[in-house]
Order: sequence, then C-alpha cells, then structure tokens
Amino acid sequence: MAQTNLGVKVRNGNVEKALSIFKKRVKQTEIIQKYKSYQEYEKPSDKKRVALKKAKYQTKKDQENNW
Repeated sequence: MAQTNLGVKVRNGNVEKALSIFKKRVKQTEIIQKYKSYQEYEKPSDKKRVALKKAKYQTKKDQENNW
C-alpha cells in the first residue's frame, strides 16, 4: 500500500478537534474499508452482485431526482 501522511497537529491543547480531523482524513483515504475488505474472502460473483445492486440503486435514485 502507498504511504499516506495522516499526521495532525494539536493546536492550543484542543485534542478533540485534532482527533476529529484525524478521523476525517482516515475516512477520506478509505484505509479502514480496505482493511475490512481483506479480512474475509469475497467471491467474484458476490462482488459483481453487490456492484450491480449498487448501480441499480444509484440509477433509480438519479431518475427520481430528475422528476
């Protein structure tokens, strides 16, 4: 995996703010999602089924917004 810089500086002792920024950066880089996907094997047919279901939902959602 590529190295990413997720460091956050704590300013004025505001640890809560720094923690929220760190969580946001981790979520944007999708590190946790990649890690979870490697935890259990998923068959290619299951991956395809999920992708088709997601695409179908998105298409339906887009059509409803166009009305």
